[in-house]
Amino acid sequence: MARRKSRAKPEPKKKLQKLDKVFDCPFCNHHEGVECFVDKKNWIGSAVCGVCQEGYNMKINHLTEAIDIYSEWIDECERVNNAEEDSN
Repeated sequence: MARRKSRAKPEPKKKLQKLDKVFDCPFCNHHEGVECFVDKKNWIGSAVCGVCQEGYNMKINHLTEAIDIYSEWIDECERVNNAEEDSN
């Protein structure tokens, strides 16, 4: 008589880490001062510092997350600073 084959247990599902929605402000350097909002109804993303009230708005698509808005804001700040250095 042959033995029955044992079933291999499926691997447990990996949990996805949630992305941050609160970041450090590039202007006042306040820790976790910037909060990002994604308005998918109007296709607008915004990042606003609660301390110094600096902000950034951008158009978004269906894949945009809060980290994308913050990263785009940081990139725009670097572009502006580099343009000022080049003109001097």
